[in-house]
Order: sequence, then C-alpha cells, then structure tokens
Amino acid sequence: MLNFSLPDAPSLATLRALAAERILILDGAMGTMIQTLNMTEEDFTGAGEGHVHGPGCRHHSDHPQKGNNDLLSLTQPQAVEDIQFTFAMAGADIMETNTFSSTTIAQADYGMQAAVHDLNVAGAQVARRAADRATAEDGRPRFVAGAVGPTNRTASISPDVNDPGYRAVSFDDLRMAYGQQIDGLIEGGSDLILIETIFDTLNAKAAIFAAFEAFARAGKRLPIMISGTITDASGRTLSGQTPTAFWHSVAHARPFSVGLNCALGASAMRPHMAEIASVATSLTCAYPNAGLPNAFGEYDEGPNDTAPQVADFAREGIVNIVGGCCGTTPDHIKAIAEAVAPFAPRKLPV
Repeated sequence: MLNFSLPDAPSLATLRALAAERILILDGAMGTMIQTLNMTEEDFTGAGEGHVHGPGCRHHSDHPQKGNNDLLSLTQPQAVEDIQFTFAMAGADIMETNTFSSTTIAQADYGMQAAVHDLNVAGAQVARRAADRATAEDGRPRFVAGAVGPTNRTASISPDVNDPGYRAVSFDDLRMAYGQQIDGLIEGGSDLILIETIFDTLNAKAAIFAAFEAFARAGKRLPIMISGTITDASGRTLSGQTPTAFWHSVAHARPFSVGLNCALGASAMRPHMAEIASVATSLTCAYPNAGLPNAFGEYDEGPNDTAPQVADFAREGIVNIVGGCCGTTPDHIKAIAEAVAPFAPRKLPV
C-alpha cells in the first residue's frame, strides 16, 4: 500500500500554483543535444581530464562508454549543465535530470552498476545548478525532475518468442533498481520524480512502489509525474493498454501529472492525449518527438513545425504541461513555450 501520510515537498505547492496560472514547460531532448557535441570515448570516460575513469578508480569499467549519456554528469558535468541551462533560458520551467538509464539494470550494458548512486546524485545536482543559474538570470523559478527511465527489460513480456512464460526481470528486481535510483535523485536535490517513456505498466508500478519507499526513507513525498509511450498506430502501449487503461493503472499513485512522451510526433499523439485528458483527474503532460525519425534516425521537424502542433493541444484544452522528446532542441522549446502562452491550462475535473 502506498503511504500518503508523509509531508509533501515544498515544491508541490509552488508547482500547483504556477500550473493553475499557465501551461508549464518541460525541457527538450538531452540525447539530441549531446549528439551535437560529437564526443569521443575519452570525453565520455573523462580519461584525459583526471575524472572518474582512470585505471583502478572505483567507477572503472572495461566496457566502452561512448553512448552512455548518463555518465557525462560525472565526467563532463559542465557540458550537461550548459545544455540544461540553455533549455531553461529557452523557456523551460522543469528541467529533467540526465539519468534516463541510471539504474543497475540499464547500466549493466556498460559495466557501470557500481556507479548508479553517484550518477543519480550528480545528475540531480547538475540539473539543480542549471535551474538555479537560470532563476538567478531572470527570476523565474525552475524545478528539477528526477528522470526515471523504463530500463531495457520488460516485466510483462517475454524476450524469447519460444518461451512466452520467461521474464528477463522480476517486479522486485525493478523495485530495488528503481529504489536505488530514486534515493540518489532525492539526495541530489530533485523537486519531482518523473517516471517516463513507460512501455510496460508493470515496470511503472515497480517504479511507483519504489518511489514511495524512497519517500519514506527521505521523510518527504515528492510530486510524481508519470508519462507513458504509445508505440504505434494501435493506440496502445507495448504491454497492450489504451490511454484510458493506462491512467486507471497508475491513478492510485495520485500523480502530479500523467501523459505521454516519445515514439510519436505531436500530430499522431494528439488523439491519445485527448483520451487521457478526458479521464485523468491529475494534470496532463505531453512531450512528443520532433516528428518521426527519417531513414538515418534523425528528426526533420523544425521548431516552427512542432510548435503549432503542440499549440493545438493547448487550444483544445487537453494539456497542463508540454515539452519535447527526441529531436527537440532549445529552439523547439522556445517556439513551443511561445505558441502555448496565449492559452489557458486544462481545467481539472471537479
């Protein structure tokens, strides 16, 4: 059973007040921005700068680290902070931590399980510095959302077509991994916990359970944002749920917001967001990709293409929070923020 008796973090009252006034803005794609830096293996490991990956150091791994974006919070923290600061100055109110894959399950691919606590603490601290820099610059409050990704394993579906009963991960495996991650995100100074890109609701339930266990250890309850992913034209998650079913599966957590991100561009996401908005009693959040990837895996939709589509969400009254996922840059976030500014936030059902 989830314990709601803990005191709420101070950020919740401020966020609720702001969300009643206007549509809040989430940041854009960290991975997209990291790719523009063309970093080398040495950049990722910090080998040339005396960072955490010298031989014999406690975070050393023999696996290649290029592509392990979360590691950059430790080895290239200024680069990560500058990206997040740029998103904040483009109009973002909520900054996501660079921790999408910072669980022992996901970091096993890089042999970096032992670094997980430090990745999450550092990820939150770097985002906190970026948020505070932006607030000092223009006086607008910024908030840090501790990003909790789905992991690369699913609790509901077998990865072996010849053994449909097999599972590569258990609920308790996920719960323990998420708990370790969320402990670090809270320690690093996160204002919210964002459980995102959910393709398997059982994974999300493990993350929700782990979050409440972490809140009990911390002695305070942070707002939770929950964001699912509709994987194709069927309008369902990978584990088979419609948007309505997804909401009813996570409503028990009393989330600050619920919504969708990734997989789809804004136009394709709109009917699914409208469905969630029709049933959810929480705030709603949408952060679509910049369209669909082309044959090279790149996103061609520019800021002036994406922003009007997101503005349609606001015009129709189906969102309280908007931002961008894969392919979205600070220019996209600036255009989105400007496009939704004239519209009132979605009204919650009485």
